[in-house]
Amino acid sequence: MARAPDTWILAADCPSRLGTVDAVTRYLHEQGCYVTEHHSFDDRLSARFFIRVEFRQPEGFDEQGFRAGLGERVSEFGMRFELTAPQYRPKVVIMVSKADHCLNDLLYRQRIGQLPMDVTAVISNHPDLEPLARWHGIAYHHFPLAPHDKPAQERQVMEVVEATGAELVILARYMQVLSPELCRRLDGWAINIHHSLLPGFKGAKPYHQAYNKGVKLVGATAHYINNDLDEGPIIAQGVEVVDHAHYPEDLVAKGRDIECLTLAKAVGYHIERRVFLNANRTVVL
Repeated sequence: MARAPDTWILAADCPSRLGTVDAVTRYLHEQGCYVTEHHSFDDRLSARFFIRVEFRQPEGFDEQGFRAGLGERVSEFGMRFELTAPQYRPKVVIMVSKADHCLNDLLYRQRIGQLPMDVTAVISNHPDLEPLARWHGIAYHHFPLAPHDKPAQERQVMEVVEATGAELVILARYMQVLSPELCRRLDGWAINIHHSLLPGFKGAKPYHQAYNKGVKLVGATAHYINNDLDEGPIIAQGVEVVDHAHYPEDLVAKGRDIECLTLAKAVGYHIERRVFLNANRTVVL
């Protein structure tokens, strides 16, 4: 469901305590804010509480005063919160290699307003997708990966990320393993997409391997990156049933579609402040 253009987002989490919902919703009521959407979750295993509220501001709304007052109200709960203004559009950098399906899908969804973000740059270790980025009026940075000198290339990547003020990095089928240092720098604000097959097929042509095993499900996983390859906190997953009539090229085509849809969902959830990190897991409200 698309977010209303005139609503603020309040996203917060804290240790599980009696009165957390009341502290947030009562303050919103006292400030004359009309709640349009409200979700909360209490994780009994980690003893942590999560809440996300969308609300319309009253006339004469004072953002700084609202933040200060809310901070005082929830301080006794040890609550951390983020307040996101209406029409918020984060700056985004997309990283790609040669596959164009996820990049094309993300840029299309940005263009039609389905993903409210501003892609400031596309970075690749190959030159192939520059025409697609240029057609959308987006700067394209080709940083070849020199053998035995990954740190130099990753420094170039971070220079672009920092220069553009990017708040989110999307690995849209970027076929390189990031170094532990870069993973640490992007922890919690870089999203990756990859195929999700059982059993797990690693290496070249995973869908051809899957065909040879007669798989009955193909899917994709979108997750935050961390230092464990393809094992970061999962944001969204997609799956579809296949059968003996699906040849390798059919599995590849179906996999592309699922990757696009799953990555778009994950990016949308992140932009709308629906994703909370909870140790090695996520809470998506």
